[in-house]
Amino acid sequence: MIRSTFRTFLPTLFLSGITLTAFAGAQEANPTSVQAPPAAAVTQNGEVFFYKVKAVQRDIDAVNYFHRSGSTKVRFEGTNLLPNGKGEASVKSDRGGISIHAEFKGLTPANGFGPEYLTYVLWAITPDGRPQNLGEVLPDGTKNNIDVTTALQSFGLIVTAEPYFSVTTPSDVVVLKNVIIDDKTQGVLEKVNAHATLMPRGIYAEETDGAHTISHPITRDEKSPLELYEAYNAVRIAQQNGADKYSPDTMASAKQDLKNASDIDSGKHRDVKMEITYARQAVQRAEDARVDTLRKKAAERQRNAEIAKNDAQQQAAQSQAQAEAARLAEQKSALDAQKSQLAAQQAQLAQANADALAAQARNKELEANQRADAANKRAESAEQMRERLRAQLNEVLQTTETSRGVIVNLSDALFDTGKYTLKTNTQVSLARVAGILQSYPGLKVQVEGYTDIVGSDALNQRLSENRANTTRDFMVKQGVPTDSISAAGYGKADPVADNGTAAGRAQNRRVELVVSGDAIGVKQSAPTPAQ
Repeated sequence: MIRSTFRTFLPTLFLSGITLTAFAGAQEANPTSVQAPPAAAVTQNGEVFFYKVKAVQRDIDAVNYFHRSGSTKVRFEGTNLLPNGKGEASVKSDRGGISIHAEFKGLTPANGFGPEYLTYVLWAITPDGRPQNLGEVLPDGTKNNIDVTTALQSFGLIVTAEPYFSVTTPSDVVVLKNVIIDDKTQGVLEKVNAHATLMPRGIYAEETDGAHTISHPITRDEKSPLELYEAYNAVRIAQQNGADKYSPDTMASAKQDLKNASDIDSGKHRDVKMEITYARQAVQRAEDARVDTLRKKAAERQRNAEIAKNDAQQQAAQSQAQAEAARLAEQKSALDAQKSQLAAQQAQLAQANADALAAQARNKELEANQRADAANKRAESAEQMRERLRAQLNEVLQTTETSRGVIVNLSDALFDTGKYTLKTNTQVSLARVAGILQSYPGLKVQVEGYTDIVGSDALNQRLSENRANTTRDFMVKQGVPTDSISAAGYGKADPVADNGTAAGRAQNRRVELVVSGDAIGVKQSAPTPAQ
């Protein structure tokens, strides 16, 4: 009995083969499909695709499995190609994805559907028509089991006959499809309308209807493993597509893997596992070479088409140019009569242009001189203002002029020993400094604290920061705008005297007010202390 939160899901996935444009960007042609003639590349909306296929349609049931809902079952039934085929799958949705355990019965050797088919592949088809190769179903006796996983949530399941296990697009030889089991299949009810394209059978499709096997079917009971036949198949199909020319390195590797597998197969002491390993590697590399070849051929066709288009455009342009030349020749006689008049007009225009250029040059020179004079005046004014500011501040505290600006020095004697509180006389001096600074709009003040080397780095850093912050806070209280003053502590960095003497250490324990700004012609900059 299905719970009320789960419902049997019975929408139909329509697997319809149309002129294949939807797969050109994401998938390559199935190796058993027959390509259209070379000149019949499909073009739509400016894109070029690899092949054309006949219309093929298959209907299957699809299920949108509820996330982490546990295990549910679906049944497989044979299509008209394999009416005696059947199977069942247990689908478990759990953390990290969906696991599938499928069991199949009645799978006959795949080459009963044509010499190009050697094995079977289980596919998941998403609602948007994207197929995912879940794994190879080896026709081994009467029962065939497979355990696979997928990250897909909503999909239908089909089994197709294929030339080898690593194909990227399903063939249209669909021998099994999943169907819903009443009261056993659980899923979320959701409308799904999916379209996908299946690759049609090749030139051998008319030779067998798939209801019986050919006289000498290839099975798992052969002396050579089925994987070796798949490898021969994959290499042959890749060569027929031109992979030796378009993907020679990958094909060389595939052929070497095939040779290694063949050598083991014909040897007296066979390592079957190693033989299968080489064979499967040959299949994968041959399929990579085949897909790479299809892409390069498509690009080549597109380049040739563009070259032909460009040639036609150039021919048309040449014809148009010739017609234009003839028209100009007819006008030449009329234009000759106007040459004298035009020459005089051009001479007048040239003289006017020369006069205008001369006037423009004089104006530019005048403007440049004016800008230079203005810049000199600004620089002179800034220099005068900077010297006046330095002189005013120097009357209060020791002040020097550097490339960073005007620096006002507060010695260690202006603070209590080892403290960061301002002495009363220091506050008086700073109040006067603040008053001077407020009379010069646009100035920037950087308060920087320094110490000597006595004590730990952490202690010195904290003391320098506290003294700088205290000084800044006091200046702000005296009316200096908060957005024009900043504070930072640099500890024992950038000593100005020798720390080996008491007098030198006293000079290094200081707070500096670095004053800069456009008004005095100095850009604000950070210190570059030497440790």
